[in-house]
Amino acid sequence: MPLALLALAVGAFGIGTTEFVMMGLLPDVADDLHISIPSAGHLVSAYALGVVIGAPLLAALTARMPRRRVLIGLMVLFVAGNAVSALAPGEHALLLARFVSGLPHGAFFGVGAVVATSMVAPERKARSVSLMFLGLTVANVVGVPAATAMGQQLGWRATFLAVSAIGLVAIAALVALVPADHGHGETVGVRSELRALTSLPVWLALGTTVAGFGALFAAYSYVTPMLTEAAGYAAGSVTLLLALFGVGATAGNLLGGRLADHSLRGTLFGGLASLVVVLALFPVLMQARWSAALAVLLLGTAAFVTGSPLQLMVMEKAAAAPSLASSANQAAFNLANAGGAWIGGLALGAGLGVTSPAPAGAVLAVLGFGVAGVALAVDRRRGAPATAPTGRLIASHVPGERVSSER
Repeated sequence: MPLALLALAVGAFGIGTTEFVMMGLLPDVADDLHISIPSAGHLVSAYALGVVIGAPLLAALTARMPRRRVLIGLMVLFVAGNAVSALAPGEHALLLARFVSGLPHGAFFGVGAVVATSMVAPERKARSVSLMFLGLTVANVVGVPAATAMGQQLGWRATFLAVSAIGLVAIAALVALVPADHGHGETVGVRSELRALTSLPVWLALGTTVAGFGALFAAYSYVTPMLTEAAGYAAGSVTLLLALFGVGATAGNLLGGRLADHSLRGTLFGGLASLVVVLALFPVLMQARWSAALAVLLLGTAAFVTGSPLQLMVMEKAAAAPSLASSANQAAFNLANAGGAWIGGLALGAGLGVTSPAPAGAVLAVLGFGVAGVALAVDRRRGAPATAPTGRLIASHVPGERVSSER
C-alpha cells in the first residue's frame, strides 16, 4: 500500500481524537467555564453541525482544485479550529471554535477516500479506504483515552493544543508523502457536482448510512449506564471497555475493507445483519461482566465492517462527483450520530429499561438492511450488476484516465 495512506491515516487520527474527546472532558470544561454540563454538551453538537454543513459545502467549493492542496488546506483549518479552541476565553467563543473544527472533517474523509482509491489497484480500493479510516478507529483506542487523561491532568486546553500538534504532523505527512501533482478535481462546476447527488441510488446509499450507523449510536451513546447499572462494572472501568470498543471497530474496519474488495454488497448486508443480531442480544449479554465486555467488542466490529462498503457505494452511485458524495456520506454519519442517540434516549425515557436503546438500535439496523435491499432492487431494475467488480465502482480521477460509472 502507498505511504500516502499513512498521511491520510494521521489526519484521520487527529480528527477522530478531537471529535470524541469532548465527551470525556465535558465536566472539566463545564467547571472551568462556569457553565452546566448540559450547556457544555452543546459543544458536541456544535462540532457535529460543523461536519454536516462543511462536508458537502467544502467538497463542492474545492471540486476543481488539486486534491493534495485541498487536503492540506482542510488540515490547516482543522489546526486553526483546535488552536482557537484551546485559547477560547468563554463558552460562545469555544462553541464557534468547535464549529470551525468540525467544518473540514467530512470533506477530509471524502476527498481522502477518492485519493486513497486512486492510488491502488482496482482489487484493493476498499482496503485503501479502510486503511485511511484506521486512523479514526485507532483514535478511539489510543487517542481519545490519552487526550482525555491529558486534559484531566493538565487542563482541557492542553488537549486541544496537542490535537493541533497532531494536525501539524498530518500536514507535514501530506506534503511529504502525497505526490504534488496527484489527483485534480473535476472540470465540472458546482451545479454539476450537486446534480450528481440528485439520483435515487445516491440517496438510498446515504439513507443506508443514516439507518445503519444510527443503530450503532442508539446503543453506544448509552453504553456507559448499561455497563454500570446492568453489567455491574465500576465507573472507573468504563474507559477501558470503551477502548475495547475501539479495538472491535479497528478489527471490523480492516475486515470490512478486505471483504468488500471481494463482495461489496455481500459485506454490507453481512455487516448489517451482524449488527441486528448483536444489538438484539445486548440485553442478554449485559447480564454478566464477561459477556458485556464481549458485547462491546462485537458492537464495534459489526458496525465498522459496513464502513468501507458504505463509503464505496456512495462514491459508486455518484461517480461524476465522488468527492462530494463521499463527503456527504460523512455528513450522513453525523446525522446518524444525532438521530441514533435521540432514538435511544426515547427508549430510555419511555421506561423500557437501561438496555432498551440496544433493541431500538436493532430496529434501525433492520431499517438500514431494508434500505440497502431497496437500493439493490433499484440497481437490478436499472440493469446494474448486483455485485459489480470493485475495480469498476469508482473512477480514479487522475488526469488522463476515463471516469467509469455503472449507473
